[in-house]
Amino acid sequence: MGVFSRGFRGKRRQDDRLPPGQYLTEDFPVLSAGPTPRVPLDGWEFVIDTEAEAVHRWTWEELMGLPVETPTVDIHCVTTWSKLDTTWQGVSLDVLFEDVETVAEYALVHSYGGYTTNLPLEDLLDGKAWIVHRFDGEELEPRHGGPARLLVPHLYFWKSAKWVRGIRLLNQDHPGFWETAGYHNYGDPWREQRYADD
Repeated sequence: MGVFSRGFRGKRRQDDRLPPGQYLTEDFPVLSAGPTPRVPLDGWEFVIDTEAEAVHRWTWEELMGLPVETPTVDIHCVTTWSKLDTTWQGVSLDVLFEDVETVAEYALVHSYGGYTTNLPLEDLLDGKAWIVHRFDGEELEPRHGGPARLLVPHLYFWKSAKWVRGIRLLNQDHPGFWETAGYHNYGDPWREQRYADD
């Protein structure tokens, strides 16, 4: 018996912007590994911990005071849906890492609610990732990861951790929640890296 109803898959469509095995959706499916955390803004913080135990911390007000970018990107979920031309607002990870000294090569992203996912640090820098707090001109809804989520559009969407609260920098890779459950360690949609043996 399948996990998803027959109607979930939508219509497949040929498009050069769709990775292999993906279908185009106009809506925004909600998939989560657990309950939706409700994080009050006065208690929200984002923390970068380095491998040398240096701590860099931002409150919600401090995050809102940083330069904002408005990336328009395509997103691709491992469950095979893709949504094109999504528009977000948030802070580039390049801004947050400006004063972070590190020689680490890996990052473990932590979320409110306990979720984790791992990425090479280079996949978070050079204009590749943001901490976003708005989607399609509106505040990011909790069901989509609000008040803030990570956005890493070149990888499958499980790497764009909802309810993000921090990043720990590591000298060695450490798999996160879905990676320890059998998902691919990297998750490139163009190479269909869905599961560990892909």
